[in-house]
Amino acid sequence: MITPSFLTTYVVGQTDMGSKRAPTWISLVLGAVALLALPSATLVAQDTAQERARVLAVADSALLAITQGNMAMLTDLMLPEAVLFPTVTRNDTVRYALRTRAEQRASTGYAGVVERGWDGEVRINGPVAMVWLPYDLYRSGVWSHCGVDVFTLIKRNGAWRIASLVWSSEQPPVCAKHPDGPPIGA
Repeated sequence: MITPSFLTTYVVGQTDMGSKRAPTWISLVLGAVALLALPSATLVAQDTAQERARVLAVADSALLAITQGNMAMLTDLMLPEAVLFPTVTRNDTVRYALRTRAEQRASTGYAGVVERGWDGEVRINGPVAMVWLPYDLYRSGVWSHCGVDVFTLIKRNGAWRIASLVWSSEQPPVCAKHPDGPPIGA
């Protein structure tokens, strides 16, 4: 492809005569080309915002399932191979456990639990996403603990599914309670 010499020299801001600025019409043409690119950039940003909302909706649905004590609903949000890592820190000792999706589905003891997240942070790269979600948890109306839920998700067949769920379980001041205060009824 042959590039006209005036285009090459004006794009870099010079003419045959040295360091003169490009004529106004060249600036206008380049500006128009840049403006034509804006709608697609805006569309990409909207798609990203929509995709982030979809990812965060999965995390929010997981907390709703926990609050309802519905482990079938929770595990339906997961890939079949999903794993969970509850991590508890007490007296400067960190303990964690590995739980499979099947073990979580069969688990009980969630009656009266209210888990609430806020200010979720979402990151997406292609078919992989992560949600960092501070939470607090109440049992039978009594505050229990707080921490951070970390969801990793994979997009499969057009839907986001939880691949892993890791969470911390701590006490303030290491973590914070929900900014809205206790849930109704607590």
